[in-house]
Formats: sequence, structure tokens, C-alpha cells
Amino acid sequence: MEQMLDLLSQFIQNTGYYMLDYRYVIMIGIGLIFIYLGIAKNYEPLLLVPIGFGILVGNIPVFQGLGLAIYEDNSVLHYLYMGVTLGIYPPLIFLGIGAMTDFSTMLARPVLMLLGAAAQTGIFLTFLGALALGFDPKEAASIGIIGGADGPTAIFLTAQLAPDLIGPIAVAAYSYMALVPVIQPPIMKLLTTRKERLIQMEDPREVSKKERIIFPVMGFLLCCLLAPAALPLLGMLFFGNLLKECVVAERLAATARNAIIDTVTILLGITVGASTQADVFLTPRSVGIFILGALAFGVATASGVIFAKIMNLFLRSKINPLLGAAGVSAVPDSARVVQHVGHQEDPTNFLLMHAMGPNVSGVIGSAIAAGVMWSFLVR
Repeated sequence: MEQMLDLLSQFIQNTGYYMLDYRYVIMIGIGLIFIYLGIAKNYEPLLLVPIGFGILVGNIPVFQGLGLAIYEDNSVLHYLYMGVTLGIYPPLIFLGIGAMTDFSTMLARPVLMLLGAAAQTGIFLTFLGALALGFDPKEAASIGIIGGADGPTAIFLTAQLAPDLIGPIAVAAYSYMALVPVIQPPIMKLLTTRKERLIQMEDPREVSKKERIIFPVMGFLLCCLLAPAALPLLGMLFFGNLLKECVVAERLAATARNAIIDTVTILLGITVGASTQADVFLTPRSVGIFILGALAFGVATASGVIFAKIMNLFLRSKINPLLGAAGVSAVPDSARVVQHVGHQEDPTNFLLMHAMGPNVSGVIGSAIAAGVMWSFLVR
């Protein structure tokens, strides 16, 4: 009888229930919230559902040494997580994004690219803010890049500069990307008048097939010569776009925008979520990162809108300042938010097509900003 009680006691002590403490309960709750937001609210379900379930996976308490936890060198999750820590997954996602992206609107009115550049102001202001709060320069740069609202770029830069912060920075970046419809509209309405929100845009000119084929080649050369450290991201982005536009490689383009990006999104989401292991993730620094990330995102949105208003001082054909909010590179969600806010004011005003210009230029802008920071801080 005593032996049976000992065995039962050992069994109980080997269960996750016995090792569970309040930190794991908090993280499991956060994982469930992510899953709820993804499924019930339809907030970026392709991101939040894998990340949310990954948080559940990473916060089941296990014995160290069994090769189960993501931070154990011999675990399966650790090997999958190497795609994040080595910066492998983000370029592959950029390949798929490039194969899905139509740059025609941006090419039809190149001045809108300035809005994508202006929205990156949030990155650099948050970088300075993080420095002021005591983060070292590499950590501050990784935190600042959250303002670009581009999860793969944030992960890529953090993997190079501050690998210990990948978990909180990745979760913060994807959380704010998913909450674009919640965060951006109040800022957009606060900074614009109703008259400005009612501005209707002229129809863009038609972009020729030749222009669309030449652009990824010329864009790659111009951008990567400007910021060589952005080569892994922008190289794959423009390569994916060339596959799409040249037509003769449509099979490759279809694979990039479907099988590859879907597979990598699953692996990235589940491993980033699992990296939020409670004993590693729940720290005051993580809380600071989330606060600074929210600030970065808000400043980026405001910078784009304000710059659009400044541009209107010099343009004959005025642009709707709401388009500035699309300069953050949450594609295509920030463009959809611009359409939604504009449509609320005037149901006949269709801004989505125009918003895609600054939106896709924001993707390029955030990658260039990451490349500039990386090259500056490692030299």
C-alpha cells in the first residue's frame, strides 16, 4: 500500500498540474485571448491562432533535460525555433509577400511612397525613447522596429541584434499588427478634419506591364545599394514580385504565395508563441517592450497622417491625409482601415486602391530602416 502511495505521489509530481504556477497560468490565459481574438474577432487569424496556440505549447511546465522545452538544445521545438533565431523564416515570408504584392498603385503615383517613408519616423523616435529608458542600442533598435508594424522585419532585426528579446518583440509586433483596426482609427480621426477625410482621390494612371517587370529589378538595386544590410529581406521581396509579374514563372510565384508562405507562417507562429515561456517572458523588460511598441505604432500612424497634411500644402491635387496611416507596413490591414474610415465619412469614397501605394512602400521602408540600424550598430 505504501509503495502504491509513493508511485501515486511520484506520478502527481511528474504532471504539469503539480509544476504549474501563476506565471504559466497568466501566459496560458494570454494564449487563449490570442486564439479568441483570431477566431471570434477575426483579428489576423493566420497569425494570432498559431501564436496563441504556440503560447499554450510553450507554457506547459516540463522537466528540464527531457528535450521538450523550446530553450533546450536537443528539443524538436528548439530546432524549429532556429528558423527564427537564425533569421531564416522572415526572408521566406518576404518572398511570399512579394509574390502577392501589386506595386501598380505605388508606381502610378510615386509621391505616395513618401508616406511610407514618413511612417517610419515611429521607429527612430521609439529607438531614442528606448535608449532613454536604459535599453542598450541594439535592444533599443529591435524595440523601435515594432513601429514599422512588420512582424518578419522585427523578428529578423531582433535575431541579429538582441536574440534574447525575440519572444516579447515578436509577440508585441504581431499583436499590434492584429489590432490595427482598433489602434489606428482614433489617431486618424484625431489628426484630421472631416473636410480632409472627405477628399476624393483621382483615378491613378494605368501602369504598363513593362514597368511592373522592370520595377522589382530596379527597386532591388536602388534599395539594396542604399541599405545593403536589408538584402535578405528586400532581395526576397523583389524576387517574389518579379516571379509574379514576369508571368513565365507563375508556378514558382504560386508556390511562393501559397505553399511557402503558409508553411513558414505556421512554423514561425507556433515557435514564436512557444518562446514566450513564462519564466523567460514575464519580466519587467517585456512589459516595457509592449508599452514602447504601442508608442512606436501610434507615432508611426500619426507621422504618416501629419506628413500627408504637410504634403497637401505643396500639392495642387490634394491627397486624403488618411492615406498616411497606410504607411505602416501592416499589409493590407492598414490600407483596409483607411478605406473603412474614409467610407464612414462618405460611402462613395473608395480609398483602398490608393492606400495600397503607401502601404507597400511602408514594407520597403521598414526593411530599409532595419538594414540601416543593423549596419550602423554592428560596425
